[in-house]
Amino acid sequence: MSHCHNEAHTHGHGHSHGHGHDHHDHDHDESPDTDLVHESLHQKIDHDNVQCLNESEPNTGRSVLKPWHEKMDDTKFVESDADEQLIFKIPFTGLVKLKSISLRTDPGETAPRKMKAFINRDDLDFDNAESTVPTQEWDLVEDSYGQVAEYSTRVAKFSSIRSLTLFFSENFGGDTTRISFIGLKGEFSELKRDPIITIYELQANPADHKVPGANDALGHEIE
Repeated sequence: MSHCHNEAHTHGHGHSHGHGHDHHDHDHDESPDTDLVHESLHQKIDHDNVQCLNESEPNTGRSVLKPWHEKMDDTKFVESDADEQLIFKIPFTGLVKLKSISLRTDPGETAPRKMKAFINRDDLDFDNAESTVPTQEWDLVEDSYGQVAEYSTRVAKFSSIRSLTLFFSENFGGDTTRISFIGLKGEFSELKRDPIITIYELQANPADHKVPGANDALGHEIE
C-alpha cells in the first residue's frame, strides 16, 4: 500500500502530475470538462441506496455526488457530525472500471487529509475500516483554491466494481470534515445474466426421476 499524493491534479491542469499546489483558473478550457463528462459515472450510481456514515444532516452525503456541471455548487455539501471521519458507500447499477476520483472541498482545516478506497466491501463501517487494507490510499491536497482535485486510481485494481466505499479517516485539524463534490470517472458495463444457465438449472433431468420398470416395459413394447 502506498500513498499516491503525486497522482493528484486539478481540473484545468490536464495530467501534469505533481503540481497539486500550482493552481490556475482554466474554466475557459473546455477539453478537460468534455473529457470528464464523457467518462462520468454519475448516471451509473444507484443514488437512492448511497449511504454516508457520520453525516451531520441526513442524505447530505449523497447530494455531493453531483453531475460534473454542478461541481462548483456550494449550496450542497456534507459535513461530518461526531468527529472528522466520513464513510461513503456508493453502489452502482452495473459493473464499473474506476479511473479516478475527483474532490472539491473547503480550503483549510475541514478539508479531508486522507482517502481510502475499497471495492465490493459493503460491510465496512468505522469499527473495521481502520484495520482493513484498502484497495488504494491517497494523501489529499490541503488547499485546492476552490478547484476540483482529481486523484487517479491504479485501474488494474479497480475493475468489476459493484460498489465503492470511500473512507475519509482524517482532516487537516478541524473538528469536522466538509466535502462539496465527489466525482467518479471510468467505464461502465451492464450486468448480464445468462438465460441458458437459468433455464438449465430450472429444468428437471428425466434421469433423476426414473420410474421402476419403465425401461423394461419400453423394451418389451419394441420387441
